[in-house]
Amino acid sequence: MTTFPLLAVLLPFAAAFAGLLLSRRGLTRSRPEGTTTRQRAANTRAAWIAIVPTAASALLAISLAWTPGLAYFAGTTTPPTGRTYGTIVTGGIPISLTLQADALSSVIGVLVTLVALAVQVYSVGYLADDPRYPSYSAFISLFTSAMLLVVYAGDLLVLYVGWEIMGLCSYLLIGHWWEDRGNSRAAVKAFLVTRLGDVGFLFGIFVLGLAAGSFRIADVLAKVPDMSAATLVTATMLLLAGVAGKSAQVPLHTWLPDAMAGPTPISALIHAATMVAAGIFIVARLFPAFLAARPTLDVLAVIAALGMLGAALAALAQDDLKRVLAYSTVSQLAYMAGGLAAGSDTATVFHLLTHGAFKALLFLCAGAVIHHVGSNLMTQMGGLRRELPVTFVTMTIGFAALMGIPPASGFFSKDGVLLAMDGALSATGLTDAAALLLYGSALATVAVTGAYATRAWLRTFFGQARAVALQEPEPGTAHVVDVREAPRTMLVPVILLAAPALLLGIAGEPHLDVGVAVISVVLAALGAGAVYAFWRLDPIADPARLLGPLRAPCERAFYVDTLYAALVARPVLALARLVVRTDDVVVDGAVRGSGKSARGLSGVLRLAQNGNVQLYVGGLLAGVLLIAVGAVVFT
Repeated sequence: MTTFPLLAVLLPFAAAFAGLLLSRRGLTRSRPEGTTTRQRAANTRAAWIAIVPTAASALLAISLAWTPGLAYFAGTTTPPTGRTYGTIVTGGIPISLTLQADALSSVIGVLVTLVALAVQVYSVGYLADDPRYPSYSAFISLFTSAMLLVVYAGDLLVLYVGWEIMGLCSYLLIGHWWEDRGNSRAAVKAFLVTRLGDVGFLFGIFVLGLAAGSFRIADVLAKVPDMSAATLVTATMLLLAGVAGKSAQVPLHTWLPDAMAGPTPISALIHAATMVAAGIFIVARLFPAFLAARPTLDVLAVIAALGMLGAALAALAQDDLKRVLAYSTVSQLAYMAGGLAAGSDTATVFHLLTHGAFKALLFLCAGAVIHHVGSNLMTQMGGLRRELPVTFVTMTIGFAALMGIPPASGFFSKDGVLLAMDGALSATGLTDAAALLLYGSALATVAVTGAYATRAWLRTFFGQARAVALQEPEPGTAHVVDVREAPRTMLVPVILLAAPALLLGIAGEPHLDVGVAVISVVLAALGAGAVYAFWRLDPIADPARLLGPLRAPCERAFYVDTLYAALVARPVLALARLVVRTDDVVVDGAVRGSGKSARGLSGVLRLAQNGNVQLYVGGLLAGVLLIAVGAVVFT
């Protein structure tokens, strides 16, 4: 089993290259099949190339997690499984090519591979006729491999390689439909914002590695007690920049809602269970270092408090169903960050697992709804529970888990995080102000989460169906409206994900605190009840009107993007225009001016060099005369 981590990483990596190189091999235009037939054949081949290695990787991940995963949540440890495949000599601190599965990484590895497998299968139906499906499935495989490299890496710099490949793949997948300018701009925004955070992340790795004398994660954690407080605070603050970028936390959260421009299965993969979870995983992976850096925990608590409540309020005012889930993801990830700040990595990782299951379920269900309706907007939905009964039931399970309604998985995992925040009020980890802000924001977020989840559920599946005007058909042709469920390739992953979204909390051997659990359920019910009451008064109107004057700021996510545009984007663009103008006028102007000066001087010299011999002789005599006069006058 020592090679299982390596095989788990290499299988989807090989699938990515095979998908790019072999999907269309032999399906040339010279063959008699039509273009559509060739495209379907290429898509089918690409699907098998992507799904089979991902399934094998999932089996390897499950086998690696069978014992260590149970031990992690039981509070015990087991020896890591893996090996070192060599060392890269750098002239300074060497880089150890180590891949291993310990208790934490084995659990996250199962989440990554199973969600990736579900997305690969789901995409077969969702993008059945997409001409770029082969490259799409290959990039998902590469993304899966990169995330597994992050999870199983035993060296910080090896981890960083997977971290950056994930960023590249997210750019390629978000911009899959690059013909639409909005999609390409969303991909560029995600790439730039996450790269900004990755600069700090890389320097944080350097600080830890230099202080420990090694980049091996085990060596770094062993040296944490010997590091100075200044070193730990500096390193963890820098790492926090990368965490905020990848996990879309304040202030680098603005890329995630715009990233919904990509295909919906990508949202389920990148924005539910893998890339956005990487930041939380890093903090849990290096948790002893963060625990020893108390100021960093205070900063993390404030970031989490602002992010969880602000994103939940933004979700309550969105009309785009995918953007509701996007802001929900930002809020739930902030919940996890708050659990880490409160000092409980186990409860946080448990919520990370349940969130990966139910949020992937919600995104895939949203994809089925959008696939059916042809729009992301909830104003064009309604009454779909009769037309999409399977999607209705599974999405209801997902919303129940998101709200924390028993017995769904989110109820148990959220209770553990809230209990940790409650304990932080009397513990010494956080300052009193940070702990109070964190816990108060968490309780308010529970109520708002119940409100926006209920609003999305009601507007999508209840009320009157919105009639969508269709184009006038050709003479003799009738309108055809598809009222069927999504294809089986889309429904099967959704049904399978509904099981852990509902039951994972019970399987995790929960230890409930009755008081915290009752408060959580009551607050969620209050939020849901308020939305339901407003909806019953006028089922056609948007229940978001309960926000009153706050609705516009919430819909615009408190104008953070506008603020960044004013303070960052526009000044940078103005500076770029100034640089271009300076280059054109000053630098290029000097070059062009020297050329013009040379040409002008040559024109003057050309007047004397006109080929007239008499002029040359006259000039010579005049010069001799001037010399003679000068000699007479000055001697």
